[in-house]
Amino acid sequence: MACRPSQRRSTDVSGQEPTRHPSHTAATERHDPRPLAALDPHGLLVLSHTLFACAEQREIVRLAMRHVSALGPYHAEAGYLATGDGFSRVSGHDTGAPTVDDARMKELGEADGSVSLPERSWAWAFGLRGSGGLLGYILVSSHSGPDEQGHFLLSTLVGLTSAALSLTATRAAQHESSGELSRLRTERDTALRQLDTMRSELHLQKTVHETLARVAARGGGEDSITQALYELTGLSALIEDRFGNLKSWAGPDRPDPYPVRSSTHQDEMLRQVAREAGPVRVKDRLIALARPRGDVLGVLAIEDPGATADEHTMFVLDHAQRSLAQELMHMRELTEVELRLRRQLIDDLLEGTDEPSAYTRAEAVGHDLQRTHYVVVVHWPGNAADDSFTRAVEQATATTATRPLITRRGDRVVLLTEARPDDDAVHAALAHELGTPDGAIGVSTRCDSPDGVPRCYQEALRALEVRQNSRQRSGTTFFDDLGLYRILGPGNDLRELEGFVREWLGRLIDYDAGHNTELVETLSRYFDCGGNYDDAAAALTVHRSTLRYRLQRIREISDRDLADVDTRLNLQVATRVWKIILDGRH
Repeated sequence: MACRPSQRRSTDVSGQEPTRHPSHTAATERHDPRPLAALDPHGLLVLSHTLFACAEQREIVRLAMRHVSALGPYHAEAGYLATGDGFSRVSGHDTGAPTVDDARMKELGEADGSVSLPERSWAWAFGLRGSGGLLGYILVSSHSGPDEQGHFLLSTLVGLTSAALSLTATRAAQHESSGELSRLRTERDTALRQLDTMRSELHLQKTVHETLARVAARGGGEDSITQALYELTGLSALIEDRFGNLKSWAGPDRPDPYPVRSSTHQDEMLRQVAREAGPVRVKDRLIALARPRGDVLGVLAIEDPGATADEHTMFVLDHAQRSLAQELMHMRELTEVELRLRRQLIDDLLEGTDEPSAYTRAEAVGHDLQRTHYVVVVHWPGNAADDSFTRAVEQATATTATRPLITRRGDRVVLLTEARPDDDAVHAALAHELGTPDGAIGVSTRCDSPDGVPRCYQEALRALEVRQNSRQRSGTTFFDDLGLYRILGPGNDLRELEGFVREWLGRLIDYDAGHNTELVETLSRYFDCGGNYDDAAAALTVHRSTLRYRLQRIREISDRDLADVDTRLNLQVATRVWKIILDGRH
């Protein structure tokens, strides 16, 4: 019998007016009045009415086979109806289908299963089942296996077809008992409810995808993602970095100040969430991790103190997390490119590069080379110049000025910075960060143009070397303070310097040690003040006559003539070495 949907919708098999189900009517009324194609994109709702209106089982199978391709990249290869001694093949509309071995259907043993077909990567026999058992098969193929949604759509089609076949078989057998009709109607209603649920889920997915697509089209950004998540769920949304610092919040009840978690608590929370595949509830929050390549780049969460989150909320949170992961990965890649460009720039500046190119490249990475700069070289024994050490140096030298250009040279970190380090402040900050004060820093004189960077780099290296070859090897040394030792060549042996100091100041050093006096310091201040009695006395906070007495004692003890030019030069150099390199010790 041919299918005539317009007539079959008006009566059922007994000729009675069909019952209008409240659930279906309410479901229709509570949705937006849109075209049926928009509400039922895969046509299953329309197909269900046609299937249930058919009285011919072969036509039901043919209708279902023709509709397979509307659900996705699938093809119905064959259809079968169960007979007393096997299966009867239902002819389809596609004569070009590959050959199917009908005997293979018996080998399935009434179970669903895979069927081998030429030129098809995936082929599956879906069983059509009713209350009495197996009614037949629909053989579906594709170039790749279906995803979760594809499984759902194909299973729904098979369920509708099975229900229609069951209803037709019941009509044919004239078993129209009230209990059987009720069961069939229940199956139909269940199928329609499944279709309605699927339509709602597809509508939700479309809304989420469209919202997050708009966020991406507008440039993304953490604030846009949290705002979209708040609008889709009605719950406050937030983003933290992996250390627990708040980066974005959308919605009410934002804590002020934002609570700070200990690193131990934060790490434990991250481990707990990372063990699960999707969002995880931690107290009053649902938390998802943004970790596109295994590394945790950020934390996305919604506040849910009333535990009202449902599958809809979990779906939205999961997709928002994917958008955040893409955004943070993009930001990381941009940061890595910028760091690479900045390192290449300072490496070229240290070696020497042309000024026009240097200015252009610096401007491209947001650095103003037109300003005065200083070269700073940092070395910390026991700390390899890796990324963590480089970050520690960059943080310790951070000021309100532009962030420095930074690179690594061997086991040293080199910076080009606008801010001249404040005495030992940088050294103290690094000592605190690294847990040891055993490091040295060399600082150049000011550099006013890119072509002066190589010279300033050598100055910073020289200052660092002087510091590391002195008795007090840790601390900061400025090239400005080296005085005479700017011209001392690299590699001076500390023992030779000590020998030179002993030769010229040995008697005075020993006398100070034995009599608790300060004759060497007095001589050093006297030379620093250019031999001016008044300035030297003021620097030493002693009377002029006291200074004269001390200088006389120095002549007597050292047996040196302070009026002799060569003697004064050697004594002055010796006091400078004693003070700067030997740190005033003997």
